[in-house]
Amino acid sequence: MNNTIQQRLAAGQIVRTMFLGPLASPKLVEMAGLVGDWHGVWIDQEHSAIPHQQLELLLLACRAARLDAFVRVPPTDYATIMRPMEAGASGVMVAMIRDAAQVRQIVQWAKYPPLGTRGLFQANYEAGFGTIEPARHVETANRDRWLAIQIETLEALESVEEIAAVEGVDWLFVGPGDLACNLGVPGQALHPKCVAANERVAAACRKVNKPWGTLARSPEHAAQCREFGCQLFSLGGDMDLVHRGLAATKKMYAEFFN
Repeated sequence: MNNTIQQRLAAGQIVRTMFLGPLASPKLVEMAGLVGDWHGVWIDQEHSAIPHQQLELLLLACRAARLDAFVRVPPTDYATIMRPMEAGASGVMVAMIRDAAQVRQIVQWAKYPPLGTRGLFQANYEAGFGTIEPARHVETANRDRWLAIQIETLEALESVEEIAAVEGVDWLFVGPGDLACNLGVPGQALHPKCVAANERVAAACRKVNKPWGTLARSPEHAAQCREFGCQLFSLGGDMDLVHRGLAATKKMYAEFFN
């Protein structure tokens, strides 16, 4: 695939992504590939609890639609981190991080030796269903499969400089919903506390030359994050598209709703 998320980030370009959660389906992925102008999608296995079999179908649809894809996962265990990569996700984004020690453990789970402790299994898409020579598979997986860390807890924010510097972490992602909630201003992504948090994340990433992303809560929020150097933007999710479509339809046919 040309112009993957990681390639665009490395080139300093903006990345537009779409969130797939409660309404995720292969047909929605296909629509995004046909009528959207997205660089990729991210699939939620944290809040939406998408099972692995459904994840495999969604990733298959992403490949058919020529959309790059990554998966958001909770920081619970080794299999949760590793399985999306075996299924063909370009990377994983880990939610609800607390400190750098936790991040270093996740890096171990995500990387093959000598960089980590990931177990080798080749009967999957990532390894060409056994057609890729093991040494080459280990080399390319360690190089190409990336790891993003969400900054959304107070503990992660306080140690963001250390987290950003962990070897094996490719980029950071600010979760504005939980971050605002944890800062005591739920729903206020443009509150001065949240703005200051974004600035701190941006500075930590600049220091180690790593990109960062966020979920845009409004055009104003996205514009401000872009000013701070944010490159990857989640501009809408499946529920957002439904709500926006319903609101636009109601506005279009206003006389029938009065």
